[in-house]
Amino acid sequence: MNNVTVVSHPLIQHKLTMLRDKNTSSKDFRELVREIAMLMAYEVTRNLPLKDIEIETPIAKTTGKALAGEDIAIVPVLRAGLGMVDGMLDLIPNAKIGH
Repeated sequence: MNNVTVVSHPLIQHKLTMLRDKNTSSKDFRELVREIAMLMAYEVTRNLPLKDIEIETPIAKTTGKALAGEDIAIVPVLRAGLGMVDGMLDLIPNAKIGH
């Protein structure tokens, strides 16, 4: 199962419990889905390739890191996955969205 990522981060576990609570309002549910998606995006992008780029700071030139390779696409599994797109876009605003 090389293409499966198990996310067991404590914050995600905590938010999943809140999400599953029958007393969670619709508004809170949507906010939790967005937050969980953002945390998941952070975890699953951990190994994206980087490249060195030269930038100029206010003090001097330096070498920084930028994402290398292909464009990133987010393809949600309809309909449940649609609520997760915005949370992922918060971290990867230039990602393309597919359906």
